[in-house]
Order: sequence, then structure tokens, then C-alpha cells
Amino acid sequence: MLKIVVAGTTALFLTASSIANAQNAQTSAPASPERLNATDRNNLTDMRIDLVKAALQLTPDQEKLWPPVESAIRARAEDRKARIAKIQETVGRRADESRVEAMRNRDPIAFLQRRSEALAQRSADLDKLAEAWQPLYKTLGQEQRQRLAALAIFVLHDMSEAVDRRRALSEDED
Repeated sequence: MLKIVVAGTTALFLTASSIANAQNAQTSAPASPERLNATDRNNLTDMRIDLVKAALQLTPDQEKLWPPVESAIRARAEDRKARIAKIQETVGRRADESRVEAMRNRDPIAFLQRRSEALAQRSADLDKLAEAWQPLYKTLGQEQRQRLAALAIFVLHDMSEAVDRRRALSEDED
């Protein structure tokens, strides 16, 4: 069963990566932090939720504890979408400026404040997610916990790769 979960998770992340790369290849505009349209993002969130739920093979008693987890996952995805929209808005305002003007008009304090707000929001979202998972996690059996840990490793690996790509793009733009 673990092999099926690993194969499914790998397929999901490979599919998501290829969708993002296809979007990137189609755009001739400068790279933006968000490449998926709203439908693709919602479908990806749905697939990730379905994958986690399927991997856990919840019992009927555990199913009752699932809705808060799903809600927290969806809320986190929506908050991420809002953060990205805010970034795109900021970048959009500066799109008409030359690099020299952008450097002259850069406000490091405002940047730090925006970054602080974004990190605070992410922290709050993670706290809510942990709170939502806690009751369900307490009821998981050892095998379910191992499957959840395997999924978490894949997610963290995928996230670290995304962060590395964003940092590289950011360095290229600076």
C-alpha cells in the first residue's frame, strides 16, 4: 500500500510541476510568482486533499474529524492565493519603471513590513492547520502515521524546490 501512496504522490507532484512548467513556457512575459490559473489551483488543491485522505484510509470515526482539516487546507490555499495577488499587484506597479528607477524608488522598510505581514499570515495558517490536524492525528494508527509522514516528506521536498526556484528568480530580477 505504501508503494501505491508513494507512486500516487510522485505522480501528483510531477503533474503539478509539468502544469506549472507548461504555463511558464507559454508566457513570454517576465516570470511571475503565480503561473496557474484559478481553476488549476483549485484542482491541484482538490487533488492534494483527495490524495491525503485516500492515503490515510480513514475509518468512519476518523472521517468525522476530517472536515476541519480539509477546511484548514483550503483556507491556507486561499490565503496563499491572496498573498500572491498582493505580490503581483506590487510587481505590476513597478513594471513600467526601468531598473534604475526601481532601485531609486525601492523602500526597504516597506518591503520588510510586507514580508513580516506575509510571514505572520503564513504562521497563523500553519497554527490553524496544526490545530485542525491534532484531534485526527491522535486517532491515527501507526501505518496511517507512516503514510502521512511519507506524504509530508514529499510535500516538504516539493516546497523546498519551489522556494529554491523562487529565490533564483528573485536573484535574477535583482
